[in-house]
Amino acid sequence: MNTEPKPTTPSVLDPHPLSGPTSPLQLWPATAVLALYWTACFVIARLETFYFVGFLFNLVSSVLLGIFFLAWWWANRRLSLRRRLFGFLFLVGGGLIVAPLCHESIGWWGLLLSALPIVLTAWILWMIVARGMAPSRQWLGSVVVILLALSYFTLIRLDGLDSNLRADLHWRWEPSAEELFLTQKKRTAEDASERRESSWAGDPISPSPDDWPEFRGRDRDGVIHGITIATDWDKNPPPLRWRQRVGPAWSSVIVVGDRLYTQEQRGELEAVVCYDALTGRELWTHTDAARFWESVSGAGPRATPTFADGRIYTLGGTGLLNCLDAATGKRYWSQDIAADAGAKPPQWGYSGSPLVSDGLVIVFAGGEGDKNLLAYHSETGKLAWSAPAGANSYSSPQRAVLEGQRQCLILSDRGLAAVDLATGAVLWKGGAAMPGAPRCVQPHKVGPAQFLVGTYEGASVTLLDVNRQDGAWNVMPHWTSKDLRPEFPDFVVHQGHAYGFDVSIFCCIDLSTGKRCWRGGRYGRGQVILLADQALLLVLSERGEAVLVAANPEQHHELGRFQALDGKTWNHPVIAHGRLYARNAEEMACYELAPAF
Repeated sequence: MNTEPKPTTPSVLDPHPLSGPTSPLQLWPATAVLALYWTACFVIARLETFYFVGFLFNLVSSVLLGIFFLAWWWANRRLSLRRRLFGFLFLVGGGLIVAPLCHESIGWWGLLLSALPIVLTAWILWMIVARGMAPSRQWLGSVVVILLALSYFTLIRLDGLDSNLRADLHWRWEPSAEELFLTQKKRTAEDASERRESSWAGDPISPSPDDWPEFRGRDRDGVIHGITIATDWDKNPPPLRWRQRVGPAWSSVIVVGDRLYTQEQRGELEAVVCYDALTGRELWTHTDAARFWESVSGAGPRATPTFADGRIYTLGGTGLLNCLDAATGKRYWSQDIAADAGAKPPQWGYSGSPLVSDGLVIVFAGGEGDKNLLAYHSETGKLAWSAPAGANSYSSPQRAVLEGQRQCLILSDRGLAAVDLATGAVLWKGGAAMPGAPRCVQPHKVGPAQFLVGTYEGASVTLLDVNRQDGAWNVMPHWTSKDLRPEFPDFVVHQGHAYGFDVSIFCCIDLSTGKRCWRGGRYGRGQVILLADQALLLVLSERGEAVLVAANPEQHHELGRFQALDGKTWNHPVIAHGRLYARNAEEMACYELAPAF
């Protein structure tokens, strides 16, 4: 008579969910998928891909990985229903518990994109190592490994991503660059106040031809005339005049006379700051109770101030448009462009720098309605006109004159549009609609009736012919080329050639054909300006290096470089009065440029 007890089927309500009989998990499907996932991540990180493509890959691959593990887990018949239910609830419940404990920069997106793959990988590795252990120890170890992996994400802070989506991670208790800056400002606030009151209040502003008064220079094309510089930077790098911490922002700077203006975030205050361009000393500060922040790029304004007629015009990350006295910082008027347009700040904040022309201040507000491009009277701040121009754009309004008519161009998710500067009436438009796409670059006028436009027809650059016949405007692509695919960085034009970033590699194309002349130089997603009198390109790399490159269509020829800044640098460089000004989200520096002999 067989007296051996028969195994019983455990109840789902068993108070000891990890006890009882079990069969080894088939780990090879999970191992194979994880190996495929990490291999794909390694390959994608080393390919020259668009930022948006990399982001989509991270999102889709993480979601698919999660879906696969759910299907694999629930379909695994070697586990009892009790164990499958417990494992599912434990993992989901762990995420629900951990998410509120994480730093705000991690959040649900961070847990999905980063924590999920790491937690699953750690768990499968443990199961492989513990394969010969007793089942109870395997499962107890699994609980410990998953808890430890999840707990790690409660201890870190994400200080943004670079253009290759590499995370800048720090322990959450470490002071951020902004906190270090605010601590420093607090220590010197009294002295700074005394200096402003004693020596600078009300001093007149004296503009000069060597100024850099708005985003990317006087014509917003990144071109500077009237200067030639020494190029032996490898042997004799430009001497540092001053260097200091600044509040976070992706704004560039403008220089008028001996004053420098930029925008910064200072805690819960958004600041417009005037510095002494020669010493870096703070002269005055205007603040508003506003803060824009998102996890990819961090905190701070994105647009660059504009100087016109003794005034400074600025646009903050949440949409506050200010008109300030350039000498004292006194506010003349302020408007909320998001409220006026019935819009919300875009995903990465308002980034378009105000265009001041013909007595108007023109800004892009976006939104789903038809009040996307707004013009305010520069003296009073009253709304002059609005125009339909698309829901989303990170480009800045651009002035142009065609057929004797003064126009304002804007590149948005609907394409390129031109409106009458006086009335806001739409004159012409063209280009492919790219809903949600972050169009960023400036259109360049390259002839009496031609524009070079990045992303006009998608991931490409287009030479556009625009003319008027019998009162009607005709817009016709002359050619479209994928040999230059600008993304975030702007490009420059010199003597029939364009120089800029094809995704993240520097290149040159011929404007007569659109064909590439050369491609070389890895500077990340940097920015470039042109010293036209010297056929010289100044590239400020994403790593903060200042690099001189010959504007030579025959070959890529680097002349010299030096480390101008530390850390991720997406801000546009500036040359004014024989000095190079560079800033990023943490620091700002000024270098003397020796003249060429």
